Amino acid sequence: MPLPASEVTAGVRDGSRAPDLGGQGAPAVGPTFVFSKFIMEKDQMTHPAFSFLAVDPMGWSGDWIWGLPLIVLTVIIHVAGLGFTGKRTVRLSGGRLERDHPTLVFVMIVATTTLLATCLHAIEAGIWAGAYTLLDALPDSRSAMLYSLSAMTSYGHEHLVLEGQWQLLGALESLDGWLLFGLTAAFLIGVIQKVWLLSSKEKHR
Repeated sequence: MPLPASEVTAGVRDGSRAPDLGGQGAPAVGPTFVFSKFIMEKDQMTHPAFSFLAVDPMGWSGDWIWGLPLIVLTVIIHVAGLGFTGKRTVRLSGGRLERDHPTLVFVMIVATTTLLATCLHAIEAGIWAGAYTLLDALPDSRSAMLYSLSAMTSYGHEHLVLEGQWQLLGALESLDGWLLFGLTAAFLIGVIQKVWLLSSKEKHR
C-alpha cells in the first residue's frame, strides 16, 4: 500500500527513505514525492542561512524604473538652469559694478542667484511630487509636495510615508537631493568668486 502523505514527508525530511509509491517495495517518484521534496527545499530556503536566496532582487524594479530617469531629468534641468543663471549674472554684474557701489551689487547678485537656485530646487521637488501623485504613492498633491521637499532636503517627515511598493523612491529622491545641492554649492562658490573678483577690480580703479 502507498504510504500516507505524512510518512512520506517525514521520510523525505530525515533522509531515511524514498517513498514506496508503487506498492512493490521499490522507490518510485510520483506527485507526492515531488511535493514532499518541494516542502523540504522550501524549509531550507526559509532557514536563516538561505534567507538571502528568498529575497526577490527585482522587488524594487518599479522604483528604479521611475527613480533613475527622474534623477537624470532633474539634474539636466538643474545644470541648464544654473548655466543660464550664471551667464546672466556675470553679464549683468560687469555693467552694474562700474556704475553702482560694488559691495551692494555683490550682495544683490549673490542673493538673486541664491533665490533662483532655490526656485530650481522647488521645481525639481515638484517633478518628484508629480510622480508620487501619478503613482498614488501619497494621498494628494499637497502631501506629495511636502514629502518631496522633505526627502530632497533629507529633512524627513514622520507623518508622511510612501506606499509600501514605492518607498525606495523616497531614498532615491534623497540621493538626487544630494547631487542637486552639490551642484548648487559649487555653482554659488563659482559665482561668488567671479563677482568678488570683479568688484575688487572696480574698487582698485
